[in-house]
Amino acid sequence: MESFCGKKYKMISSENFDEFMKAIGVGLITRKAANAVTPTIELRKDGDHYILVTTSTFKTSEIKFKPGEEFDEERADGAKVKSVCTIEGNTLKQVQKAADGVEVTFIREFGPEEMKAVMTAKDVTCTRVYKAQ
Repeated sequence: MESFCGKKYKMISSENFDEFMKAIGVGLITRKAANAVTPTIELRKDGDHYILVTTSTFKTSEIKFKPGEEFDEERADGAKVKSVCTIEGNTLKQVQKAADGVEVTFIREFGPEEMKAVMTAKDVTCTRVYKAQ
């Protein structure tokens, strides 16, 4: 995964994002704002921790994690969740659990030209593709 650290990926396509956000309980105004932006994602390494930074005109958020260890996270919509990230090859898998029991899975596959993120909550799947900058 180190070879992808420091590389920035800009979103070029998004499929089913509004339905995904509805499934996790994001309100209408926040969904409208989130649908209007094209975020950039960057993965960084700091010792034995990774930092995933998501930047947009709407909001910048980052999560710092050590693979396999649970951590507290605040989602972009403000919800407090518990997450665990694991890395296998060039894939970063994140499982997020909210207090209301909703579980979200993010599978981010990093490549030299693009990064593909597949997010699943309940029975809704969203796919977003990011192009290397």
